Order: sequence, then C-alpha cells, then structure tokens
Amino acid sequence: MLRRLYQWVIDLAERPSAPWALAGVSFAESSFFPVPPDVMLVPMCLARPSRAWWYAAVCTLASVVGGLFGYAIGALLYESLGLFLIQLYGYGSRVEAFTQAYQQYGHWIILIKGLTPIPYKVVTITSGFAHYSLFWFVVLSVITRGLRFFLVAGLLYWIGPSARRFIEERLGLVTAIFAVVLVGGFAAAVFLF
Repeated sequence: MLRRLYQWVIDLAERPSAPWALAGVSFAESSFFPVPPDVMLVPMCLARPSRAWWYAAVCTLASVVGGLFGYAIGALLYESLGLFLIQLYGYGSRVEAFTQAYQQYGHWIILIKGLTPIPYKVVTITSGFAHYSLFWFVVLSVITRGLRFFLVAGLLYWIGPSARRFIEERLGLVTAIFAVVLVGGFAAAVFLF
C-alpha cells in the first residue's frame, strides 16, 4: 500500500494538476489539515527535479495563503472553529500561555515554529487569536515557510537521484522516520507550546 501511494504521488508529478494538488495540501496544512505538504513535495521533487524550485514556490505561497485562513479562524472564529481545532490537536490548555509569549517573542515564535515539524496551523490560528500584527505575520510566514520548502527542494534538487534511490529502497524506513518526526512535532508542540 505504501509503495502504491508513493508511486501515485510520483505519477501525479507528471500531471498538469500536480501543482494544484500540492497547493491544496499546503494551504490546508497551514489552517486545519494535520499532514504536512512534504508528503507530496518530496516525491514530486524527486520525480521532476527540474521543477523543484517551482514546487517550493507553490508550497510557500499556498502555505502563506492557508496561514492567512488560519489567522482568520483565530481572529474571527476562535470561539467556535478555532478553539475546536486547537483542542483537536491537544493544545487547548496552552493557548493563554502561547498568547502571552506572543507579546514578547511573537517574531521568534513564528520564525522558529514555521521551520519545525510543529504543526503550523497552531501558529496561524493562535496568531489570529492573539491579534498579532497581520503585516508581520505575513512577512515572517513568507520567510519561514519559504526557507523550509526551498531548503527541502534544494536538497532534493542537488542530491535527487541518490535520495530517490535511498527512499525507494528503504520506503518503509523513510516513512517510519517521517511518522516519528511528525508525531514528534505534535508532541514537541504540546510540551513547548
């Protein structure tokens, strides 16, 4: 099943709809979806290394726009949808502490958490709830998300063929490591939030 899913994403990279699918996942991940766009970005960059920079740009733009949607959820719908999403991911009891931290370290919170596997939707929703400066939220989101996705794309562009061989020969191991990092990101968010 895992190999079929991987092959599906590799095949998707050949379709004209590939950037749209990547944008959809990246948008959703920044506001409500639990799976990061890396699950599509990595195989797509491996399938078409010449498009890696384009895919990173699509991921960045869609993530920032999705982040604005998450910000709106926090600013306008926190009591209903925002609180539900924050509690769904297990961070409901820590929102007040996070909001207070924004007053002193808002720039650093966005920059650091945007680079890590910590769910970015928590940052976007809480930024809206804390009424963090929308201008700085967008600027810092472009920097941190762009850095993250262009770093991934760059690495895959330069070491693509050997990375692809490694991933395809050890798909189960790579998937397990990715799952550990993803779960670790959620756990870190709970303890560091």
